[in-house]
Amino acid sequence: MKATKAPIAALLIMAALPAAALGGGGLPEQVREANARFRDVNQAVKEGYSPIPCTSGIDGGAMGIHYVSADLIKDEAIDLSKPEAVMYEPDEHGKMKLVAVEYITTKGPANLGGQLFSFTNAPNRYGLPAFYELHVWAWKNNP
Repeated sequence: MKATKAPIAALLIMAALPAAALGGGGLPEQVREANARFRDVNQAVKEGYSPIPCTSGIDGGAMGIHYVSADLIKDEAIDLSKPEAVMYEPDEHGKMKLVAVEYITTKGPANLGGQLFSFTNAPNRYGLPAFYELHVWAWKNNP
């Protein structure tokens, strides 16, 4: 029973992030300030991020289009201004709009600004070893 409580608690904490993101202050505000440069997808590409295939919905990526930095994933460090992934969605004109960032590490349990990371065990759909992740929807509400 204890093994299932921690992941559920982490998911509940993550669910609270979108409301805080739109209200200002806290971790989402810090993330917005530290990562404002990624509003331009070309900046992400310049910094070594590449788009990857993602879980799809009917009209495209269900969680946006992920641009991932393999170097940042390998370094294991969690740095507010260096997310392992930045997430975009195309607007009505096809321009990529920044919606969220994702922090990833295999070291854990992990937290950032008091927010616990969600644990993804291996084997998983990504073919990766077990890892911890935290999505921060700092530019779009994600109900």
